[in-house]
Amino acid sequence: MEQRPRKKHKLLWAVLVLALILGVCLYDSNTRLVTDEFLLGDETLPTDLEGVRIVHLSDLHAKRFGEGNSELIEAVRAAEPDIICVTGDMVDGAREKQEPYVRELMGELVKLAPVYFVSGNHEWAAGWARELFKVLEELGVTVLRNEYVTYGRGNDYIVIAGMDDPNGLRDQKTPEQVVEEIREDHPGKYILMLYHRDTELDMWAGLGVDAVLCGHAHGGLVRLPFTDGLIAPGQGFFPTWTAGIYEKDGTQMLVSRGLAGSHLAPRLFNNPEIVSVTLSRHAKTE
Repeated sequence: MEQRPRKKHKLLWAVLVLALILGVCLYDSNTRLVTDEFLLGDETLPTDLEGVRIVHLSDLHAKRFGEGNSELIEAVRAAEPDIICVTGDMVDGAREKQEPYVRELMGELVKLAPVYFVSGNHEWAAGWARELFKVLEELGVTVLRNEYVTYGRGNDYIVIAGMDDPNGLRDQKTPEQVVEEIREDHPGKYILMLYHRDTELDMWAGLGVDAVLCGHAHGGLVRLPFTDGLIAPGQGFFPTWTAGIYEKDGTQMLVSRGLAGSHLAPRLFNNPEIVSVTLSRHAKTE
């Protein structure tokens, strides 16, 4: 007669232990920053650009890591970047609440290295994208809106281009137009494209872009064994492009897992990611 209560007692303890483990995993998965390192490039990269280090940040959604974002800033500093690229969804709320966040974070990042920014879908959904761009430029950030700049070291250079998110202006330049302009002005030069969304590998490969940095998928939110994440915007369940390097026809697309969670669900087994990229002529895998 006493055996049944004991079984219930053991079951309750098992549930409590599992809940505790899940809670710890959720906390860790949403707060502990990790820095993942990648090599990007091929034999078309100028020799003088060998070894350039890029820190790539995406999908912050105004999330703070430590007071004043001190943990994030220190992690970026530790990566010793020559360039910092931010590929959208830095904000997604009202200007009066999130402009101080932008000034706080980006004002420190520009002290570490040149910062390049492209918009994501949430910048436009927040309703103050144009004002945000002005704030960023005031802070010294290079905002790339369907345009490009050159980045040189030694006697050579690459082209850094950036496209606004499709949520932006209807009459904005197309990727085809921007790449054509680059080819006319800088024939044969290595193109590093900054773009928020991670679903356009076929397009970039068709245009012959050398490398793309993007985000948007939040790493698939929940990363289970033998999957590339559980769910991602624009890709649904069990998405294809959520983290790391994907290649097609000589184009490399590096997708950041991003830094924040989602309105849909928190992250799990998928820590906020700082991407550290080293450009190398020997990075291409066959």
